[in-house]
Amino acid sequence: MRKHRTLLLAMGLVMIFIFLTTLPAAAAEMAPKININTATVDELAQLKRVGPAYAARIVEYREQNGPFEKAEDIMKVRGIGSKTWEENKDNLSVK
Repeated sequence: MRKHRTLLLAMGLVMIFIFLTTLPAAAAEMAPKININTATVDELAQLKRVGPAYAARIVEYREQNGPFEKAEDIMKVRGIGSKTWEENKDNLSVK
């Protein structure tokens, strides 16, 4: 009986561990994407490594050059590089 309880406890702990380790990935997939062609400065400033100044540059870039054709075009904005792209690519859209 004691072995049975220990086994059930171990299985429960494994299930909790699996749930907790997959939760962040599932939450990221469920989060709405930010459309870099329509987002406001405040919305863009919520991106990782992007504050109000860089967000304003993104808006200024699209006003001067037209809409972004693909999300990775955000790297054409001065100051937005590959690190910022990598941290945000799953949360960006152009449609």
